[in-house]
Amino acid sequence: MVIWLQVKTTIEIPDELLIAAKKRAAETRSTVRALVERGLRREIQRPSGTKPPARRPIRWVSAPGGLPSGLDLSSREKMWEGFEGPTSTPYR
Repeated sequence: MVIWLQVKTTIEIPDELLIAAKKRAAETRSTVRALVERGLRREIQRPSGTKPPARRPIRWVSAPGGLPSGLDLSSREKMWEGFEGPTSTPYR
């Protein structure tokens, strides 16, 4: 018979790291506890002395285009007129 005990512990982490962890947990509909546990398990399972896998570089994609000629960016109303025409009503 195996009995698993859970132990509570306190760790100190920088405020900005905790804020980022809370955001990530909310984005993934998880908890900070689960996030920390996954990270610790991943770190412990990796053989010591090895580096984490390298991230693939971002492949930037560009396409011809740009803003329509004559578009006035000085106000939202003028931008809507440029896109929709002077008689249409923009979504608000």
